[in-house]
Amino acid sequence: MKKKRTGFLFYLFITAMLIVILFPFFWQFIASVKPPLELFGDQAFNFIPQHPTFDNYVRVFTERPFAIYLWNSLVVSIFTTLYCILIASFASYAIARLQFKGKTVILGLILAVSMFPQIATIAPIFLFMQEMNLTNSYLGLIIPYTTFALPLSVWNLTSFYRKIPADLEEAAKMDGANIMQTFWRVVFPLAVPGTFTTAILTFIAAWNEFLFALTINTDENMKTVPVGIALFQGQYTIPWGEIAAASVMVTIPLVVMVLIFQRRIIAGITAGAVKE
Repeated sequence: MKKKRTGFLFYLFITAMLIVILFPFFWQFIASVKPPLELFGDQAFNFIPQHPTFDNYVRVFTERPFAIYLWNSLVVSIFTTLYCILIASFASYAIARLQFKGKTVILGLILAVSMFPQIATIAPIFLFMQEMNLTNSYLGLIIPYTTFALPLSVWNLTSFYRKIPADLEEAAKMDGANIMQTFWRVVFPLAVPGTFTTAILTFIAAWNEFLFALTINTDENMKTVPVGIALFQGQYTIPWGEIAAASVMVTIPLVVMVLIFQRRIIAGITAGAVKE
């Protein structure tokens, strides 16, 4: 009876926690299918819309360049992720496995850079991008995004590489493999779950970035999704329905990606959790 009571309380706590976490998303979806008259006044607090409609979703694409925002965010996030994972894979392997002076200092610097506030670096980065004529371009965002995405990738991947048994590398060296061959043929395949997890975290960080995108890309056709949604607001009106619809559509790709690759994500998170 005590175990049953404990189990019941545990699942009750989990259910309550899920309700609290998911309620903002549910409320955002409800707001996205409400007509404008139901978004204000007493009807704004109704859980069930009286006249549900998808006009807000239609207006997001017909009255605003939302498709362009989505494309810009997708391109910048994908290339930022690929670049950061490529560089971080080599850097993390070197830090985790190779013996050289200053490894602790390098990791400390990486951690310090990742903790640096964006507002403190936006001015010099913007001036550099302006001098190099990279404003209002994809590359003008990909390069600044590495200031927070690359440290995140290196820090995560270093922990994954350290959990791979060193005996496998010693065996590869005994067979005549050099460092690069050992990395590509032995270590990297074993680190795929961790690499995949890090790539998803990097993609999400780049997808949600706001300050750099707002400052560097001012052209309407080069804005990303977070900036585009933030600028939906006019001087005298706030289109809450369209903002809610756009927010739902921005969240859907991330949710779908996590659901599709959840096994790899869990494998990456739990990699090395059990020490043999």
